[in-house]
Amino acid sequence: MIRVVGVKLNDGKIHDFDALDFDLHTGDSIVVETGRGGCLGSVAVEPREKEKKSLLKTLRKVTRKATEEDIIQDRANRSLEVEGFQFCLERIKARKLNMKLVRVEFFFDRSKAIFYFTSEKRVDFRELVKDLAARFKTRIEMRQIGVRDEAKMTGGVGPCGREFCCSKFLNSFDLVSVKMAKEQNLALNPTKISGACGRLMCCLAYEYETYCEFRRGLPKVGKRVTTSQGDGKVIRQNTMNRTVTVELDSGPEVTVDADEIRFPKG
Repeated sequence: MIRVVGVKLNDGKIHDFDALDFDLHTGDSIVVETGRGGCLGSVAVEPREKEKKSLLKTLRKVTRKATEEDIIQDRANRSLEVEGFQFCLERIKARKLNMKLVRVEFFFDRSKAIFYFTSEKRVDFRELVKDLAARFKTRIEMRQIGVRDEAKMTGGVGPCGREFCCSKFLNSFDLVSVKMAKEQNLALNPTKISGACGRLMCCLAYEYETYCEFRRGLPKVGKRVTTSQGDGKVIRQNTMNRTVTVELDSGPEVTVDADEIRFPKG
């Protein structure tokens, strides 16, 4: 067995680490091992026991609980990131580069800085990198990201009134399609089903499988059916209630349970 703790890092994602014997609680600041060296994070999911064989990979370890010096260093890094952002914006403008700076991240030990940006075209940023390296005396990486990653990094509030799912809890972006909106009888209005990133809202996928399950067996709109009140044509579906509205041949509309529907022969 291994004690696994979920740690939220600067990328906004929750990563699993080996908690060892540390007494950790939600909100605790800790230093963990990552591919980029030490990194300050906060406990998002308290340690729980897992079988080693159930893990997809060997977990990196929690190094220690964060000290006051670690927290001061992290705050200094955050200030340096603000400075780096402003300086980079100035150099982008001066060099007339077609790119949008999104975020700047300095490694905990300042051995490297990553500048995240979006652009519709390929950008020659070699001279910009020289400017940044001369200013901050560290290795510089320019990383191009997509609009969904941009929304995750910048954060915000969605049309539902809640924080963006991608910023709050999503660790990865799943495939979202227009078909998912159709299955849920949503109006295919881009302004209604698109998120702040301009792509289809991630939440369209949350209930998709449930809708598919509930719609199984429901007659499609336009289908000829037989009800206890006569024959007619389906004009509406209520997936969650598993009912359909039928326009009878005799004129009136009736709403009936899907189990009561029969299909005319022939």
